[in-house]
Amino acid sequence: MTKKITIEPVTRVEGHGKVTIHLDENNNVVQSRLHIVEFRGFERFVQGRPYWEAPVLVQRLCGICPVSHHLAAAKAMDVIVGAGTGEGLTPTGDKMRRLMHYGQMFQSHALHFFHLCSPDILFGIDADPAIRNVIGVIQEFKDLAVQGVMMRKYGQEIIKATAGKKIHGTGAIPGGINKHLSQEEKDGFLNGADPLNIDKMIEWSKASIDLFRDYHAKNKELVDSFAAFPSNHLSLVRKDGALDLYHGVLRAVDAEGKKILHDVDYQDYLKYIGEEVRNWSYMKFPYLLEFGEQEGWYRVGPLARLNTCDFIPSPLAQKEFEEFKAYTNGKPNNMSLHYHWARLIELLHSAEMMKELLNDPDLMEGELTTKGKKQNEGVGLIEAPRGTLFHHYKINEKDEITMANLIVSTTNNNDPMNLAVKSVAENMISGESKITEGMLNAVEVAIRAYDPCLSCATHALGQMPLEISLFDKSNQLIDRKRN
Repeated sequence: MTKKITIEPVTRVEGHGKVTIHLDENNNVVQSRLHIVEFRGFERFVQGRPYWEAPVLVQRLCGICPVSHHLAAAKAMDVIVGAGTGEGLTPTGDKMRRLMHYGQMFQSHALHFFHLCSPDILFGIDADPAIRNVIGVIQEFKDLAVQGVMMRKYGQEIIKATAGKKIHGTGAIPGGINKHLSQEEKDGFLNGADPLNIDKMIEWSKASIDLFRDYHAKNKELVDSFAAFPSNHLSLVRKDGALDLYHGVLRAVDAEGKKILHDVDYQDYLKYIGEEVRNWSYMKFPYLLEFGEQEGWYRVGPLARLNTCDFIPSPLAQKEFEEFKAYTNGKPNNMSLHYHWARLIELLHSAEMMKELLNDPDLMEGELTTKGKKQNEGVGLIEAPRGTLFHHYKINEKDEITMANLIVSTTNNNDPMNLAVKSVAENMISGESKITEGMLNAVEVAIRAYDPCLSCATHALGQMPLEISLFDKSNQLIDRKRN
């Protein structure tokens, strides 16, 4: 290892991370790593707190996906208060939570595609970084930028109506929910002034898929080969095999589509999933115990969900899903940039599900909570925007949390993100003697495809400048770029 390239921080993702790439004397990549450089200690922070505080406390992990942590923790607390898993809530409790969750999926997917990912699609990976950003999108593609902002606003308003606040709400409580939806809120979401109504959100969601489809058609070789590698895939699915982003059983398939985790109860996740620790990252590396650390790693998130489920229970998204599956002849899709395609299909599905739920009278009446015999342990799983999210808690006789284990979506994607970095580095940097901004952005494009939320795993203070340095075999600096 005679030369080292450092990319710090990785840009246009939530949170902070860095990449190191080591080159030999012929400038060939010999090692590449995505480092999570700050410590996350929420498993310790919540110990000693009353269990009913967990759904509010753990949201402070992140300001981008607090709803996902809110609901995963609430689902674990449902088990502790004796309300059972997803099927145990009242119809109102279940449907209000689902509406909240689909609002979160919708706003998060819109944020990622339009604000973080679209600059690479609209301007190109090698474009001038001065315009290859959200400001450039606003200047050159104003209507598209407004569309992205309005879609995120709609999702955030759904969250506010169900959780009480757009960020760090309190709507989900152990055993259910703490409010109904009002008639005024329902009417506003269904029939609000253009563009803030559900039909416009569905229209725009379909248009966003067309945008990616057009980009794919013009850049097929790049999109299909970029950071493509075989992998296992894991997600929740509904008991009948349908895509279900809120509740279900755990399923995993291998790169050929063979089931390797057979729709198991997620309360027993520790029987199937382990976590490896490596000394160069604060994030762990989850894997399927049956297959070991080397072969048992898997992907999660939109691509994995569409690879594991059998169908999507909403008509427009199901039609898109059929085209998605046909592209790989029914086999799992292992192309990293196709995460964007899958994510936009989920965007459309979320809009359809919001419309269905908003027309359900259970949102405005009915019992809000339920409970049964208290338990001292509970597990809550949810499909967060970035993938399967695990929350596991134990309590004592004083109702205090004594143990918490969180496997965050981005943690589940740790191995595949590192492999994506390795793939791009080997293909684009090996053998090159000069650093180009486009090469380094390509590495970041591979990471951004997974939409990592590093803030769920890290906490940092202060300014973190971007600096990339290249050293020769004598460890002498030969090139440096700083932003």
